[in-house]
Amino acid sequence: MSRPVPVLSLRPVPLPAPHRGDDLHVRVSAPVTGGDLPVIVFSHGFGESLDGYAPLADHWAAHGFVVVQPTHLDSRRLGLTPDDPRQPEIWRLRVGDLQLVLDRLDVLEAAVPGLAGRLDHGRVAVAGHSWGAQSASMLLGARVLDAGGVPGEDLTDPRVKAGVLLALPGTGGADLTPFAAEHFPFMNPDFTGMTTPALVVAGDKDQSALTVRGPEWFTDAYALSPAPKSLLTLHGAEHSLGGISGYAVTETTDENPERVALIQRLTTAYLRGALHPGDPAWQAASAGPLGRITSK
Repeated sequence: MSRPVPVLSLRPVPLPAPHRGDDLHVRVSAPVTGGDLPVIVFSHGFGESLDGYAPLADHWAAHGFVVVQPTHLDSRRLGLTPDDPRQPEIWRLRVGDLQLVLDRLDVLEAAVPGLAGRLDHGRVAVAGHSWGAQSASMLLGARVLDAGGVPGEDLTDPRVKAGVLLALPGTGGADLTPFAAEHFPFMNPDFTGMTTPALVVAGDKDQSALTVRGPEWFTDAYALSPAPKSLLTLHGAEHSLGGISGYAVTETTDENPERVALIQRLTTAYLRGALHPGDPAWQAASAGPLGRITSK
């Protein structure tokens, strides 16, 4: 892996978004040197914001990617009330946030001092954690099934060439707990059309209160989607995967800096290989005692 370089990060950069009721605020992080930089659009988990996931965003930017992090409407810092009329459609508005970022990459590029003309708009990936992984997966070809099992709108975005899906929830229906089925009807994905290349990252100790199944629920996207896909199974990892959501966060129950470092290294290698065909980084990657890689 190349040596890290200094990073410039600018936040918040507002993007007008009348359809969602509030401007979309994003953070843009980029290496201070280099050109033809690939882009990663990152979707945070429930309640987080553009300030989260620094262990990933900082690492990716220091190794040659421009990382764009929007703050979705479910963020705790926005404080939407339960009776807000946008609540039932927040899952769809999240996907819209990612689409808006893709639509306005030129605006974001111009907003960051020294970044203009350095992005490679043809090499774009999406990534996300938990609910954010579901949001990102929609741009890769996943769809939401309605109550009758009929797939909803196809939101696949051809601008996105690859994805990294961290702790992505699995299938719905009978696999959900009664609470999840009642409160999260959109958590009913169909992965059979998720054709864009992706790396699925799952912890083998991630026991969710949303499903009646075990940690293998978080591997459904790999098992049920067509190739090419890769699965990184992390030994001993729970939902925070060792602490990817921040350097010092209280919700991390399985803090493990070595595991986070492994995720940093392997996701970087995967994205390099996916966005730059011929790059040997992913082919040379290995997980060792902390994890296992499976590919199809």
